[in-house]
Amino acid sequence: MVSVGDESSVGLALATSAAGCGSRAGSSGRRTGRPGAPVWTDRDDGPVTTPTDLSPEIPGRLADALRSGRFAVTAEVGPPRGADLAPVRRAAQVLRGWVDAVNVTDNQGANVRVSSLAGSLALLDEGVEPVMQMTCRDRNRIALQSDLLAASALGVPNLVLMTGDRPERGDHPDAAPVFDLDSGALMAAARTLRDDGTLLSGRAVEPPPRYLLGAVDSPGPSADRFEQKVDGGAQFVQTQFVFDIAAFGGWLGQVRDRGLDTRCGVLAGVGPIRSLRALEFMSSIPGVVIPEALQRRLRGVPADRVAAEGVAACVETLQELRELPGVAGVHVMVVGDERGVPEILEAAGMTRASWVAPTS
Repeated sequence: MVSVGDESSVGLALATSAAGCGSRAGSSGRRTGRPGAPVWTDRDDGPVTTPTDLSPEIPGRLADALRSGRFAVTAEVGPPRGADLAPVRRAAQVLRGWVDAVNVTDNQGANVRVSSLAGSLALLDEGVEPVMQMTCRDRNRIALQSDLLAASALGVPNLVLMTGDRPERGDHPDAAPVFDLDSGALMAAARTLRDDGTLLSGRAVEPPPRYLLGAVDSPGPSADRFEQKVDGGAQFVQTQFVFDIAAFGGWLGQVRDRGLDTRCGVLAGVGPIRSLRALEFMSSIPGVVIPEALQRRLRGVPADRVAAEGVAACVETLQELRELPGVAGVHVMVVGDERGVPEILEAAGMTRASWVAPTS
């Protein structure tokens, strides 16, 4: 999901409330829901987590989950490399009801894709709440603030802000990087724009945008960086893949001791290792700790059983995370196959929310 150095999405590389779901403009001008908005019945997923202190004015199903303490679930899709959003729509149909929101990556890996805003609108049209990722690599502060306003005006209720991969890692290695702002400065700009209604220039905007602000982090020996993100405005944080529950629990203990879990929802990253090649790749990602016991487990089964064993281990991790105080939910990353997300959630004992399609 994230690489430590530049806070970029790698989950894809390894492979609702009515306020945020729909396609017509309301009286405020925002997309507020298509005629006959979808009706949701929340999942009954067992233990309730620590509620996150969020303003009731922040819209969206993910915000509702964090406010209430209901265990939240997010997933991730990557827009296609081509002028057709059908893959995003198909993914939405698979994930709808299983998750509270779905991340849409922003030219992940510094490779050209359909924009995260366009992908987010495709999810909205399918009744799935998006989490629009924004990186600082390709836009200056004018364009970034413009996209913040556009996202809110079009009904996108959630944002994840990150610095982004450097261009030389992608398909245009000679592209000029922008990085006018870093992720912390972008978070500050987004927060000021929403809470104070002012641009970085000091100029006022009316009406101001509304959105839930998210960041990414890689849990380590210290929660200092997490605290900086929360102080900077992050209201939820999606973490790097968690495989070592003991190590993650130590980091989470610091988060709880500092009272940060009530200020910011921790969505722990989970996902299956489905091949030995993937195991080698994951082991090389900074910030990802794969316990020796799990490595032996995956290497100790026949090649045609590695995928199933990886899924089983992922399910076990998810179940353990649900019992950890301070975990607000999970961010499920399945490489290139969204169908694996419902499989994992169902095996972990989670249920699908009922969804009534909107009427025209």
